[in-house]
Amino acid sequence: MKVRTAMEKATRKALAKVAEEKALLPFHGYIEGKESNLEPLIRFFPGWTLQEADGVWCAAFVYYCCKEAGFDLPIRPDECRSCHLAGCIAWEEWAIGDDRIGYHKGTDAFVPEAGDIVLYDRVFNNQEHDHIGIVLRNPGNTIIVAEGNKGNISQVVERPIDGHIRAFIRITDGYRYHQPERI
Repeated sequence: MKVRTAMEKATRKALAKVAEEKALLPFHGYIEGKESNLEPLIRFFPGWTLQEADGVWCAAFVYYCCKEAGFDLPIRPDECRSCHLAGCIAWEEWAIGDDRIGYHKGTDAFVPEAGDIVLYDRVFNNQEHDHIGIVLRNPGNTIIVAEGNKGNISQVVERPIDGHIRAFIRITDGYRYHQPERI
């Protein structure tokens, strides 16, 4: 994969490409007697071990893909009140708190595109914010998504555009995080 220089702008198109490549490797936790290969994903989050990440790493996969695509993101933006970006809820808090990021609740009147981030409710557990992925394509009534931690494996999956979608996040091409000004 081509390494981006500081002068090159990160784009959602690049994010979708990276996410698809990385989902198809695949990354995985401890499965079928295999050792976890999640170290590249969790290395951004100090103090988080492979054992702790096992089975709960979908947001870390999204963060890793964003970094690989050249987006400048901290592990814990000031907008995140509850946790760092290895947690799904933090992605929502960050998107709502930074007006340079598009946050689109639900599925009405928003057409997801490649490189958008999708937040889910009640996909695996009966909880809000229980999963996250990166949109690769939108053929119409479904979306093709790169996801980490679907059965503890990264995969490309097709999901319906339905009530399980909590929101879409659209990071602006060229986005670079900056600390909010303190008054």
